[in-house]
Amino acid sequence: MSSPASTACHTRHPFMDGVIQRSPGEPEFHQAVQEVAESLLPFIEKNPRYADAKILERMTIPDRVIMFRVTWEDDQGHPQVNTGYRVQFNNAIGPYKGGFRFHPSVTLGTLKFLGFEQVLKNSLTTLPMGGAKGGADFDPKGKSDAEVMRFCQAFMTEMYRHIGPDVDVPAGDIGVGAREIGFLFGQYKRIVNEFTGVLTGKGIQYGGSLIRPEATGYGAVYFAREMLATRNQSLDGKRAVVSGAGNVAQYTIEKLLHLGAKPVTCSDSTGFVHDPEGFTHDKLALLKTIKNTQRQSLQSYANAVPGTTFYAGKRPWGIPCEVAFPSATQNEITGDDAHTLIKGGCQLVSEGANMPTDLDGVSVFREARILYGPGKAANAGGVAISGLEMTQNSMRLSWTREEVDHKLQDIMHRIHRQCVEHGQQDAHYVDYVSGANIAGFIKVADALLAYGIV
Repeated sequence: MSSPASTACHTRHPFMDGVIQRSPGEPEFHQAVQEVAESLLPFIEKNPRYADAKILERMTIPDRVIMFRVTWEDDQGHPQVNTGYRVQFNNAIGPYKGGFRFHPSVTLGTLKFLGFEQVLKNSLTTLPMGGAKGGADFDPKGKSDAEVMRFCQAFMTEMYRHIGPDVDVPAGDIGVGAREIGFLFGQYKRIVNEFTGVLTGKGIQYGGSLIRPEATGYGAVYFAREMLATRNQSLDGKRAVVSGAGNVAQYTIEKLLHLGAKPVTCSDSTGFVHDPEGFTHDKLALLKTIKNTQRQSLQSYANAVPGTTFYAGKRPWGIPCEVAFPSATQNEITGDDAHTLIKGGCQLVSEGANMPTDLDGVSVFREARILYGPGKAANAGGVAISGLEMTQNSMRLSWTREEVDHKLQDIMHRIHRQCVEHGQQDAHYVDYVSGANIAGFIKVADALLAYGIV
């Protein structure tokens, strides 16, 4: 991961000095705020009611941070200790909403960056959801199901008192899939003696929503389709470079295939694979088996698919393409990578991951005036369907796959429309970064103004 310290390359407003002073040692959070502030500060100067009420200052400090010890027992009977977190960032427009991440890299700074982004992302969905993020520095990889269960139960034994269907509704994130959500929900239900929609991403058997696993990847592709339509283009026939090999990347590839594109790469922590002929539905099924069931590296996939090359320890941004979908993790595209993508013919980037492009890369894409969909807009499909899962739980009903997919497409269309409304620079260019930041900010800011000084 490239260093978020690239913020130093950008002109720093005194507002950022205050953010850094209040939150030292949290570079990911500083990066997220800087990216937003560059768009919002000129807008706020033109709308002094927000400056007078110090709305942005209030929005960059979490409502509260919960930090706690998680003690659990491994299969050898030895006690293990991890740190758990929940950053409840802002609930001005609805209950806190955002995922749990279980990964060794989890720190308070990372969760604050994700929670801050979540506030604006959730606002863009047009659904009544605040922003939060949480998790632990626990790594589910290499653990038995019994160990993961014991950890999840210990984690929820502390967390349950801070969440609820009208307070805070967590979901999954990196390291928290269907297995972990099941263990977490089971422990919550056991403790509070209620069957209520306190988590999203649940199994269909116990209150989950159809399309939820697919939603982030599908949504990123739907957003790309909306961006291309502004230039009277479609995804049909376009070469697509995709990073990641998990849930988001897999369903990004699936929807690209549905819409006639030609996805040619995916990646994991060991490297990436390039198939010049492109994925097919059969190849994608094999990828899912290798990653989801066998839990092997992409080297195994390359060995099984003739004509596919595995590049150890590398990222796929040097492969020529028309469209790119970074779907792995934060800061996976640097300024140099962005130049490489554009040189290779890339006309569109739609972010499936959270903040996968560092500030230098964002600047390169904006200066080149390509179609660049930032994560808070392009990958909002996942949390949007989580919001729809909350609605279904409250109404005690389930919608069909077709109904949910139609609602997802409608939400991505509305998100795109907001970005255009606030980010249209001229007849030929929409600055989606500014558009998403301003549109997401206005709804939350106006709610905070209505509440007075709280």
